[in-house]
This record gives sequence, structure tokens and C-alpha cells, in this order.
Amino acid sequence: MTFATMKIRKILILSACAIALTAVSLWIGHQAYSWLPPQAAAESLLVDNLFSFLITLGAFIFLGVTGTLMYSAIFHRAGEYDISDGPAIEGNLTLEFVWTAIPVLLVFWIAGYSYQIYEQMGIQGPMEAMHFHIPVGMKSASAAPISVFASSSTAPTDATSNLMPVEDIEVDAKQWAWVFRYPETGITSTELHLPINHRIRLAMQSEDVVHGFYIPAFRVKQDIIPNRNIDFEFTPIRIGKYRLTDSEFSGTYFATMQADVVVESPQDYKKWLLEAANRKPCTAKNQAASEYAQESKQLIKNWATIAPAQAPVVNYSN
Repeated sequence: MTFATMKIRKILILSACAIALTAVSLWIGHQAYSWLPPQAAAESLLVDNLFSFLITLGAFIFLGVTGTLMYSAIFHRAGEYDISDGPAIEGNLTLEFVWTAIPVLLVFWIAGYSYQIYEQMGIQGPMEAMHFHIPVGMKSASAAPISVFASSSTAPTDATSNLMPVEDIEVDAKQWAWVFRYPETGITSTELHLPINHRIRLAMQSEDVVHGFYIPAFRVKQDIIPNRNIDFEFTPIRIGKYRLTDSEFSGTYFATMQADVVVESPQDYKKWLLEAANRKPCTAKNQAASEYAQESKQLIKNWATIAPAQAPVVNYSN
């Protein structure tokens, strides 16, 4: 076998390994979609694509490095009685340039893609949270993902337009309860109801400490800072019931600060508004207050605990 033939054979083997490695990495990255909750908001499509991209890239690097190490350990190990040192290779500028340039390019690639995702989502960062509204010029998340579900039965009537119906809802966070207020009807609720394929604009405020508005199925999260009115937007695209949690440690009973998020058709949403409007306001069930009252009856003394705020009085409570 000539040297040229061996070289071509080696190139073909390396190419086949690279293709197989890429295929396996893409498959692993695609499986990442099943590791997360159902995609219930337009923003979740963007976040899941970014997550799948990172998993694919990580799988390619991991399998490539471990595969190379295993190949070297199996086929290039020293002989049984060979105790000599390996060749003293030093100053390979090409190798040093390659293993420096590749990680740098990967970091810039990941950073650029991540920035595009967050720009499309329009999530407020630390600086924007200090203002009252989302900065002018920041893209809405409704622009990018509409084409993903434009062909489905739940698609908006004008899939080529960014002018989606907007629903304004006020959110009050306190230790430890969520209260949702619908300004157009004056309804208050401890359960968040949302119409599907409508742009939701939340005006959020905290009555005491920092709280975190987090819906895993929507892939959206926003810290709510005391003495600040923070606007936050997203678009639900899947009918169902999901869970809202407080992602920040806001005190002793912060784990009980949860609420149901119900995404429903516009017709069912209007029916719920009408039903809630006909209900007489009453005190909502509050798990934090119940647990605090139970702890107070026990014999433990000098246990420093913050008393929960009074249970909210709302039209609708789950």
C-alpha cells in the first residue's frame, strides 16, 4: 500500500468518524426537546432551540474528546516493557493556534446566538428593570416564532403581522401570594387565566421583597423589584393548565407561593371573565397563612419567622 493510498484512507476514515459524530450529536440535541416541559409559549420555541443547540455542541465536543482519548489508549499505548519517554515535541505553533482559536470562535458563536434569542424575546435585564417600560426598539417575541405555528389550527388570523391582540393584566406579588387584576373588568384572581395566541402584557409590582415570576412551560422568568413597575410580555400558544412559581427566595414560605396558569380559547376566556365578574369577592385560600398558623400552635419557641401578609380578597380563587 503506497503512502498516498494510506493518506487517502486515513482521510476517509476521519471524515466518516466526523460525519457519524455530527449525526449522533444532532440526534442527542434533538432529544433535548423532550427533557423540558411542553412548549406552551412562543418564547419556549426560541429557548428550546438555543438549549438544543448547546446540547448538540456539547455532545459533539464531549464525544469527540472522549473518543480520541479512547482511541489513543487502545491503539497507541506503549508496549508491555516499554518504559521510554515519548518524543519531546515543543513549540508546535499550528497546534497551539488551533486549540486556542476553536474555543474562542465557539464562545463568540454561542454568545451571538444567545444574544439574538434574548433580543427577540425582549426580556428585561438588570438595567431595563430599573425603568417603567421595555426599551424602545427591542424586538417582540411575537415576531420570530409566529412562523413556527402559523400553519397550525391555533395560529393567529394574521400570521404575517406583529399586531396580535394584547391582553393587559396587573400582577401583585407579596409574601406569599400572587394576585392578578384584570383592569378592563376590575376582576381579581389568584389564578392566572390567559387567552391563547394573544400577546400578554403584565404590569408587575412587589409589595415587599424581590419575587421571581417564573412559568417553566413558558420558559419566561422576570424578577419583580419592590417600588418598581415592571412590564413583561409573552405569548401563550398551547391550551392547558401550567404552574407559576416564585423563583426567588422571598422568605420562609416562598415555596408555597404558587399559582395555576390556565391558557384557554378566547371564547372560554371571555366566559371565565363573565363568571368571575358575577362572583362576590371573598378571602382566598392561602397555604402560607395556613402553615404559619399551624407552626404557631407548636411548642417551638423563639423561632424567627416572618408572618405572611393577609390572604388576598379576590373574585376568583382556585
